Amino acid sequence: MSSDKIAQLEDHKYINLETYKKDGQAVRTPVWFVVDSNQIFVVTTENTGKVKRIKNNQSVKIMPCGMRGEPKGEWMDASARFANESESENAIKLRRKRYGFKAKLIGIIKKDKLIVIAIQL
Repeated sequence: MSSDKIAQLEDHKYINLETYKKDGQAVRTPVWFVVDSNQIFVVTTENTGKVKRIKNNQSVKIMPCGMRGEPKGEWMDASARFANESESENAIKLRRKRYGFKAKLIGIIKKDKLIVIAIQL
């Protein structure tokens, strides 16, 4: 079932990642993603709010969306964790391949340490 849901995402460039504050308030963020080994990976920097929120609560929701978060599908319950070193290296390479010049440009501009979030449906 989860592989069917992941397959639905592959035609999209963005997912809306819903994470939760300590008080339970949802925060939705449109993000780039890649799929590998039946998991979804999101690359971000270590000082983002989503990293802080996932440290406190690994329950997340995702939905395919447009660049500004406009819905393009249904919400799916998932769990998030921080990827290990080999998963992270692979996800960063896949992101560069998928998003090309834009991903390389962001890598040059942002000098913060990269964190990879692994999402399992």
